[in-house]
Amino acid sequence: MAGQLLKETLLKIDHLRKAYGDTVVLKDISLTVHKGEVIVVIGPSGCGKSTLLRCINGLEPIQGGSITLQDKPIDGQSKDIAQIRQKLGMVFQNYELFPHKTVLQNIMLAPLKVQKRDKEEVRQMAEQWLERVGLLDKKDSYPRQLSGGQKQRVAIVRALCMEPEIMLFDEVTAALDPEMVREVLDVILALAKAGRTMVIVTHEMSFARAVADRVLFLDGGEIVEEALPEVFFDHPSTDRAKKFLSTFTYDAVRHHDVPQNY
Repeated sequence: MAGQLLKETLLKIDHLRKAYGDTVVLKDISLTVHKGEVIVVIGPSGCGKSTLLRCINGLEPIQGGSITLQDKPIDGQSKDIAQIRQKLGMVFQNYELFPHKTVLQNIMLAPLKVQKRDKEEVRQMAEQWLERVGLLDKKDSYPRQLSGGQKQRVAIVRALCMEPEIMLFDEVTAALDPEMVREVLDVILALAKAGRTMVIVTHEMSFARAVADRVLFLDGGEIVEEALPEVFFDHPSTDRAKKFLSTFTYDAVRHHDVPQNY
């Protein structure tokens, strides 16, 4: 990780606190993300993973600490929040595609309306990304004509066409059938290989191990453990992390001999 220290700091979180009334969801979270780094956030349901991403994207007000993107504060109340948010590409688990627009129209909408970019330039970029994720032939299709995995790949392309500094992924495979999970994760793996900066929330442990530069284990709104993936998955240092990882392994059960010709 020594080389990471020389890289540009894109995102910095200092002593973040997020609460809904008297319920504290995130407690004293601090994190630095460098350019080209992939951070994977894992932990049990309800531990604050998705809330952390929503705070980073300025979708939730915070009650303490600070979040900065390239030294600019992310504050949901700031007049500059819309401009700052353009540098954060967020992909949700439920796609959020407009059903009455084609794939290409869904992708081009924000770059044209929000960023006021040239239509032909945006079209070329959209088609290039669609080709890279294997969906160029679906550019004139409507969301109802796509599988879940295809919709999620379109959602990823839509975020990428905004040319963000950081991509945020919130359980993007949670609603997918097993066969569709891999086609989406392969796209994210390719982005990681290309040096894309990402913060990923996932329950896919083998994927987390493959894609992460660092793993953050959250529980009860706190970072319980932070480590390289090979260290975290092979030698977790806390009992809580060991217990969490044990839920993904099973002992073989056999009550009788299997026939030889089975």
